Amino acid sequence: MIRHIVMWKFKEVAEGVPKEENLRKVKGLLEALPETISFIRRMEVHLNENPNPKNYDAVLISEFDSMEDLAAYTSHPAHRNISAFVAKCREDRASVDYTI
Repeated sequence: MIRHIVMWKFKEVAEGVPKEENLRKVKGLLEALPETISFIRRMEVHLNENPNPKNYDAVLISEFDSMEDLAAYTSHPAHRNISAFVAKCREDRASVDYTI
């Protein structure tokens, strides 16, 4: 099993919309992905509640059976659409993938 974790820092305003609204939109879009992508075994999306400016704004924790499934997820059109939107909204991104 592969765990895929991604964290983002969002811009204060992107696409003419405040950060909080973009964060809620991305959270909803990501949480809907398991309905579309059957090989997502688990997915959680959380928004930061601690206003420390060093903290990231959102985290995605997802699990897949294999690195091949993770690769298929990242290339899936539904994921790519969300990634394209997030790229416009984020100022920083960090990720890690590991076997559990």
